[in-house]
This record gives sequence, C-alpha cells and structure tokens, in this order.
Amino acid sequence: MSTLRVGVVGLGEVAQLIHLPIIESLPDRFELTAVCDISPGLLKSVGDRYRVKDRYGDFRDLMAPGALDCVFVLNSDEYHAECVVAALDAGLHVLVEKPMCLSPREAKEIIAARDRSGRTVMVAYMRRFAPAFTEAVARLPALGPIRYVRVHDVIGENRLIIDQTAFVERPADVPPDLIDQKWARRAALVREAIGDVPEELGWTYGLLCGLGSHDLSAMRELIGRPKKVAAAKMWRNGSYVVALLDYGDFVVTYETGVDEQLRFDAHIEVYGASGSMKVQYDTPYVRHFPTVLEIERTAGDSYERTVVRPHLKDPYTHELEYFHEVVTTGGVPKTTPEDYVEDMELFIDIIRALDRS
Repeated sequence: MSTLRVGVVGLGEVAQLIHLPIIESLPDRFELTAVCDISPGLLKSVGDRYRVKDRYGDFRDLMAPGALDCVFVLNSDEYHAECVVAALDAGLHVLVEKPMCLSPREAKEIIAARDRSGRTVMVAYMRRFAPAFTEAVARLPALGPIRYVRVHDVIGENRLIIDQTAFVERPADVPPDLIDQKWARRAALVREAIGDVPEELGWTYGLLCGLGSHDLSAMRELIGRPKKVAAAKMWRNGSYVVALLDYGDFVVTYETGVDEQLRFDAHIEVYGASGSMKVQYDTPYVRHFPTVLEIERTAGDSYERTVVRPHLKDPYTHELEYFHEVVTTGGVPKTTPEDYVEDMELFIDIIRALDRS
C-alpha cells in the first residue's frame, strides 16, 4: 500500500482533535510531512508534538513541487478556495474541509483548477462515510415509497463538549490585522454569493455553509435533491432555521440551530408507508462515539424495532481511508466539487426563501 505525503494547512480545532491524530494512526497510508498555520505558537507546538520538520506560515511555501502528494485544507472557510487552487496548480491532490468555499465563483475556479491539473479534490463530508449512513443508503429501497423525511440538527456549541473531553490549543498570537482581513473577506464572499441582504441572513448563510452542509449533503445522497424550497423561517438573528423542502410527492422538514446544552442531536429520519429508518449521529469531537441506524417496520401483525451499529470506527477515519483509496487508485470521490455546488445552490435557495418571508 502506497503512503501519501501530507501537508496540513490550518492547525486549529479540527486538525488537532481529528485529522492529525488519524494521520498518525494510519502510518501505512499517510506520512505527515509539512504543516502550516498563521499562528507561530501553534506552528511550533503542533510541529513539535508531531515531530514535523517542515513548518510554514504561508501555505504557498508549503506547496513546493516534489515535497508532497496531497494537502489537507483545514483553515478558515474564507481561504479554502485559494488554498485548494494553489495546491492543484502545484500538482497536489486535495482534501478540503466543508464548506469547500463560500461563493459560486470560487467553486468554478476550483473545478477549473482540478480539470487542468488532473488531480483529485474531495470535500470532507465525514457524516456521509459513517457506516450507519452507508447502510441506510443501501436499505432505503426496502421502505417503499417515501411519505415524509425529517432532517434535524440542533446541537450545543462544539466548544462545550470539547472542553470537557480534550485539550485544544487556541492561539492568541494571530495579528489583529489578519483577523480583521478574515472577517472582511468573509463578508465580501457572502455578499458575492447572496447579494446585499440583511446582516442576519449573512450569518444564516454561514450556518448553512457550516453545520447545515453536513445535513443537506447527507440528505441529498440519501433521497436526492428537492424540487424547491417551499418555505423557510428563521429567528434569533438567524441562528435557528426551519425549512420545508418540496420533493413533489413528499416534504422534508429541515431544522437546525445551536444552543448551550451539552448534547449533540443530529439525525435524518425517513418515513415509508410501513417502515422508517433513522440515522442518529453523535458529536464527532469525541472519537469513536458510534453513529447508529434505527429501523422500524410493520410486517403483518408484528412491529419490529432494530438498532444497527455497523462499526465503532469513527466516520473521519473511514473518510480518510476512502480519500487514500481514491487518490491511489485514480477513482472519483462521491463528494466532488460539483457535489458541493448542489449544496451551495440549496443554501442560496433557502436564503431566498427566508428573505421572502
């Protein structure tokens, strides 16, 4: 099995808790070769922890020809597209955390860079690699015609759970002007995507691109794309959203929000005529919490309820193993840039529905 030399751009929460430990746990697939972050302190501490010699404050310096096989883009959303395009133009394969980018223009630039480079771009939608989810996709036809679907994701802030279960270094040495540049860049990209809408709609678009992208991407793989957004409502400055998604002969209720409870409640539930299934997710920041599939069915006079836990391996590990396989075999990932564009179009449709309401 060939080992891929990896460069990691962005050493924040998801890198420290998830990607770096998994890379270390898969030495037959990945070799952590270089790291990059704008925080000098974080670059030193994480580089020392993982014994990485090549450390960079600018992602362009990390992408020297011949040094790497692939790059994991884990930095702030506003810079994803720039990093992905630079990596592709350097001849590197890319795993990019969701959201792939914030504007349709950026998505087009990523697709063009991928096509001219011939390299792989995979969007990191780890929930779609959970064994319970892939089992649900396989079992869905047994439910018969779909009558109703509920997509629910109301969670406590990730930090509440993380601070009880792990240590994350949060740097205080990032120059204030870079932080200001980040927020200005984000505002410009959001305006580019959805226009000059009220500020709270801009925050809601960010919620959809972040937390919502997991839910709606998995929903699309499971049951396809809706015909239209029939209605949508938000409250608390756009931090809670409910949308009705019209599939023609059934409707999906999508509901999401972030509160201050120490719990994680995310699931997709599909109701058929005589059976239903529910994929129940737990927080990804406590690794190996299982994702489970609950199945209920009526057969004759009997009612059965089954809980399936296909595997204890966490979805992120399945995702990185899948990425390695795609890159080394020349395959095409299911979470392509074009796949992400379908999510972005749905985010924008929901924002338009919210604006109308």
